[in-house]
Amino acid sequence: MIGPSIEIKGTVTGDEDLLIQGKVEGSIDLGAHEVTVGESGKVNADITARTVRIDGEVAGDIRGNEKVVISKSGNVRGNIIAPRMTLEDGAIFKGSIDMDPGDAAAKVSLAPKTGAGKPALDTDSAPELDLKSG
Repeated sequence: MIGPSIEIKGTVTGDEDLLIQGKVEGSIDLGAHEVTVGESGKVNADITARTVRIDGEVAGDIRGNEKVVISKSGNVRGNIIAPRMTLEDGAIFKGSIDMDPGDAAAKVSLAPKTGAGKPALDTDSAPELDLKSG
């Protein structure tokens, strides 16, 4: 835990979950763990973690390997990359969100669906359609 009176400048790494109630400037990299920015926490850093929860203020990009949650008291200015994202009612967020679920997007086919046994319409050789009503 980084307490309310603690200020850190530099890179924060480690092998355990982290609760930030103080100030951090630089970068936070706890890829396999959880980072929580408490209500009194002020972070000016990029954050990478398995799960990121923001209850305080963050200025920087956030990468959550599993999910990112911005609570109703959270304030984030930066871009977010995570497969799952929660913005609670009242949260403040300015930036972009990239929700990349991984291989699931690659399984989506963008080919036109034509129905069983029907060929796709070739617009170069299609005859003109008469659109008169009734």
